[in-house]
Formats: sequence, structure tokens, C-alpha cells
Amino acid sequence: MRETQAGHWGEHVLEEHLQAVAQLANQFATPFGSGDWAYLAGLWHDLGKYRLAFQHYIRSASGYDPDAHIEVPGRVDHSTVGALYACKQLGPEGRILAYLIAGHHAGLPDWQSVEAGRKALAHRLRPEQQSFLDEALSQPIPEAILQVASPISRPRGRDIALWIRMLFSCLVDADFLDTESFMDGDKTAARSGYPSLSELLSSFECYIEGLQKGARSTPVNRLRAEILNRCRGQAIQPPGLFSLTVPTGGGKTLSSLAFALHHARAYDKRRIIYVIPYTSIIEQTANVFRQIFGDAVLEHHSNLDSDHEDARSRLACENWDAPIVVTTSVQFFESLFAARTSRVRKLHNIINSVVVLDEVQLLPPDFLKPILHAIRELAKNYQVSFMLCTATQPALESRQGFDSSFEGLEGVQEIMDGPQALHEALRRVEVTVPDDLHDSTAWEELAEELHGYDSVLCIVDRRDDCRTLHRLMPRGTLHLSGLMCGQHRSEVIAEIKQRLKAGEPVRVVSTQLVEAGVDVDFPVVYRALAGLDSIAQAAGRCNREGLLEGKGKVVVFIPPKQAPVGHLRQAQDCGRQILQQRPPDPLAPEHFITYFQQLYWKKGTEGLDRKGILKDLKHNGQLRFLFSSAAAKFRLIDETQQAPVIVRYGKGVDLIEQLRHLGPKRWLLRKLQRYVVNLPRYRHQQLLNQGDIQEIHPGLFIQAHDGLYHQDLGLLGDDPAYYDPDQLIV
Repeated sequence: MRETQAGHWGEHVLEEHLQAVAQLANQFATPFGSGDWAYLAGLWHDLGKYRLAFQHYIRSASGYDPDAHIEVPGRVDHSTVGALYACKQLGPEGRILAYLIAGHHAGLPDWQSVEAGRKALAHRLRPEQQSFLDEALSQPIPEAILQVASPISRPRGRDIALWIRMLFSCLVDADFLDTESFMDGDKTAARSGYPSLSELLSSFECYIEGLQKGARSTPVNRLRAEILNRCRGQAIQPPGLFSLTVPTGGGKTLSSLAFALHHARAYDKRRIIYVIPYTSIIEQTANVFRQIFGDAVLEHHSNLDSDHEDARSRLACENWDAPIVVTTSVQFFESLFAARTSRVRKLHNIINSVVVLDEVQLLPPDFLKPILHAIRELAKNYQVSFMLCTATQPALESRQGFDSSFEGLEGVQEIMDGPQALHEALRRVEVTVPDDLHDSTAWEELAEELHGYDSVLCIVDRRDDCRTLHRLMPRGTLHLSGLMCGQHRSEVIAEIKQRLKAGEPVRVVSTQLVEAGVDVDFPVVYRALAGLDSIAQAAGRCNREGLLEGKGKVVVFIPPKQAPVGHLRQAQDCGRQILQQRPPDPLAPEHFITYFQQLYWKKGTEGLDRKGILKDLKHNGQLRFLFSSAAAKFRLIDETQQAPVIVRYGKGVDLIEQLRHLGPKRWLLRKLQRYVVNLPRYRHQQLLNQGDIQEIHPGLFIQAHDGLYHQDLGLLGDDPAYYDPDQLIV
């Protein structure tokens, strides 16, 4: 039995740890046929702890220091030894294990780069480092640790870098879990006891039965039932790539979940991962799933309400060891290309899963090539079935307009028969387009037009446009934008839904955050000229339940200012090109193939991997990868351009005071996430210089006075028209 007192992290306990991690890593890697590689990584990852320098250091600690093995300045390097030994034993192929072992605390390194410097793997494997290995090997290390047969399995698939990241995930998770069982057995026990997916399928079918019994027999509800049944029936198709093309309001969420559950039972899949682009949708979806499955649902994203967390779910967030995971596109795809241990640790638990990509048309074009590459590899070599869900299926299979280096997704199976017929059956709106698609409408004119409706939703692309228009609207008009914190947005969306359900008048001016997946149902929707997919998503907020006498009204208008430069501007231009052709039904499915081809063509092949991620991770025959550099580049949200402010909204006022007095406690920071607004860095710096925001702990900025946050509009900062001068006194 292991002891935790000082001085007992000795040879016997170390041997136990190496054997336990090796066996657990082997278990994790066996599903993709690489258990022998993972076993050796586990066996050799802490060889450096046999060094006398490390033994002296650990014994000098006062009590057991659980972080003593982590390499920081002033502590003894213990990970280089295993990397050197792997190369000694396996020759050039030893670099595979060297990446894993050298990075098992600090993260996967670059082979060699200016940014990596002395942390580069090439630097750590220099002959001058041999003394570290010699010192360790001079100690009585058991033969069972050192003399092990070389691995005979070969890398899985063409992407050696992804395979290495998968092995790294197996090693890191095994290391964490074994150390956790040593230090805190209660945590280990808390990780178990989840229901099986077969049990969850029974819960789901009971929920659906109750839902359908209580639903009105409307054309829309009957079609939703048909779509759901189709998904159940198609779930027996062999694992691979699937698409579910269903118009907005067609019940994609529950239908795709039905497919995932039945497919998982048919092919013994381990878990379901539901990937959603926006936190405004993820909260809604996770709440529905929790109604069905209870605490078997893990909700994992940065804006999570801490009331939905407990000790068990926090543990599951570390490695996604739960049967149903609901997460964001940012969390999912950035983890696939990550180098840090905390991000990569969950990767091996994606293997043999069903992954539902909701609103797949929102995949960022700048990273489309590496994302599609990862999807192909996971489907082909790691037993992952993907379902691509959308009302506006992007042209992910087409190469039109590109050279041969662009690889789309091949063999995607569409679940629905006849998307065109389904579109017609679920067509609940008429889209009106202006005669001149370059002639803008003044905000005052638009506000007067909107004033003529008791209930109307108007969607624009720019935050400043949203405020300008809101200022011209009648009192009581609601506002939604990213300058409102997550808690504020959730409360406004709940109020909109309540007023619509009660049949009360409600006017809303919003940015595009309301478009994808937010279940609101207006009789009239106005949409600033945008990409065709955005217009279709806006239309999905109109006559959603099909209860109007005729069709809902969707009006496209030309705003006074163009969409922001970049992807939104390019999408707007492509949308204009389609609409200029005056199609009878602008939202018919065939138009989206043309639209997305044009949008991707504008980017060009290189533009679909703008940061050169695949180049950094390309196998050149010498295993020289830039793992750390690629991870730093793969950021779906460019945090270098944004900076956070904790705002004084609702409970945020009290939480800020607790932050002042208690400091940055983990539980407190989780609660504060609901009260964060991100600003452009230049504006953030201006507010800091003006004293409108303060840095009270390193990297933690708070709103300094009440006048900066408007209870309707969110963080003002750049809009003095809304300031109350009396509130500006600190």
C-alpha cells in the first residue's frame, strides 16, 4: 500500500506508479490499436524521478507535495530522462514517445522553433543532456521497467500528429488518474456510477412519448414526428459521416439525439458528444437534456452557470468521462489541436463516440481545412460517427473552385429523403427582398416601420447598429447583444419567450446571437442583408410553430453600414449575389450549395487554413512537428483581440465584492463567468486608462462604477448618450 508521508515517494512507490500508469494508458489506447506505445510511454514517463537529484529534492519537501513532480523553475527536470531513454531504445521512432514524455506536464513541445527555444524537443534531446539519463540509469531501476519489447503496432491513419496527440491524451489522463487515486480516493470513486447509454435511451423514449402525447396535432408537429422516426430508423446505418438537413423549427435537436442514442446502442458507442457553436444555445440545449437524463449530462463551456456544477461534473470536465457531453465548437475543436495537458487529456474519450455537430454551417472558414481533416481522421481511424446538423447544409463535399489540395468530406450520408420536399412542407415564411440591394434604409425609417408591428424581431450584425436602432424604438423594446453579460442575455431571452407564449406584444432588436438555435417564434422578422445562411437562420425565428393563418413575414433590408470587414462582409457579399438573381424562394436548399461554394472560393484554398495549422503538423518523415505552435494558432476566438470585464449586473455586484475580499477562488471565478463581457483590446485599454475599469487581481478586470453598465443595453463604454452623469461619480 502506498504511503503519502514525506520521503516515501521512493523506488517501490515509483515502480508501482509507472506500472499503474502504463497499464491504464494501454487500456485507453487499445481501442485504436496502439496500446503497446501507450504502455511504454507510461512505463518511462517518470524515469527521471530515479535521479538522485530528484530523490533529494522530493525528500526535502515538508510533507508530501503533490505538485513536486511538476517542472517549474527551481525544480528538478524529470521528464527529459524518459525522452532520452525512448530515443536510445527505439532510435528515430523513439521521438514519438519523446514528445509524450517530455511534454507530460508542460504540454506537447515543438520539435524546434524560435518560440520554443530551450523547451523545444530537439534541444532537450541534445547529446549534452545525456548526463541526466546516465544519472538515472546508475540507480537500481527494475528490469521490468527498462527492458520491455519495442512496440509493433503502426500509427493509426495518415495523420501521425493526431495519433501522437491521442497517445499523449492516454498518457496524461492515466498519469492524472493514478496520482488522484493515490492522493484522493474519494475523487476516484466519484467518477463512476453513470447510467449506460441503453438506460439513457429508455429515458429518452419515455420523454418523447410524454412530449408527443401533450403536443397539439399541427402540421409542424406531425412533420417533426416523421423526422424523428426517420432518424431512429437510419441509426442502424454503419458508422461514418451523416448529415441531417432539416429546416429551422423541424426538431433537429431531439431528432439528432434520437439518432445518436440508437446508433450508439446499435454499434456499442461509448458516449455522445453534442457540439454547439454558441453559449446562448448550449444552455438551452443542456437544460432540455438534463430534463431527460438528469446528471448524466455534462455541460462543458466557459460560460457555464456554476449552479449546474457539482464535484462530480467538475471531475468529468477534466476528461469527458460522462455518457453525454454538451460542449461548444471552441472547446471541441481547440481540444483536438491542443498541446496543453488540461485540454488534450479528454481526447481519448472522443474515440468510439457519436459526435453531433449542431449548426454545422457555422464552422469557421479560416480553419475549415484542419477541421475537416480532423473529422475525416476521427471517422476513419478512431471509430467516431459524426452527424452534421443544419438547415443550410454547407458545401463540405464539393471541390468546385479549388485545387486538388482541398479535401472535402466524402461519403456523407443524408438522413432525410428529399430535402427539397421537406423544405416545402416546412415552409412557413415569405421572404421579401428590396428591389435595389445596394440602396440602404435609414435607421429612422426602419424604426418607424418596425413600430407598426406589435411583435417583431429585427436582427443586425453590428453592436453599435443594434444600439442605434434600439434608441429609436418605442419604450419597452428589448435589446440583445454581446455587450450584455451571459446572465443578462439569458434573462432577456427568457422574458422574450414568456411574453411570446403569453401572447403579449414584444419588440426586439438583436445582433445575430439570437439566430442559431434560440427557440423564439415571431410573426415578423427583419434581417439586415447578410449571408444566405444567416437570413435562413433569422427566418427560423419567424412562424416557427406554423400557427399563423398564412405565412410569416421575413424582410431583408440594407443597413446604412456594411457588415464588419472579414467573414461577415464576405458572407454579406455572397448573399447579395444570390439574392440579385431574384430566386422565387431564396431559402430553397439548392441555393446554399452555390452560396457556400462562393463563400469558400472567396477564401481560396490557403484561406481555409489561414494560420497554416496543417503545415505545422505535417509529417515530413522525420517526426518534426510544431505541436505547441499549432495549438497557439488554432483559436476559433482570437483572444488576443478581446479582453474581459466583469460587470456590475444583478448578482455580479455582490460577486465583485467577494472577489475583492476573498481573491480569485475557483468557485467564485466560475460564478463570475456569467457576468463577463469581452471588449476589443483597444477599447478595454481606453476604459482602463480612464478609470472606468480596474484590474483588482492579475488579469481580472472589473467595472469600476455603476454608470458603465446599462440595465437594458449592457456595457456602454463608447456610448456617452446613455450615461447618467450622476452615476459617473465613483
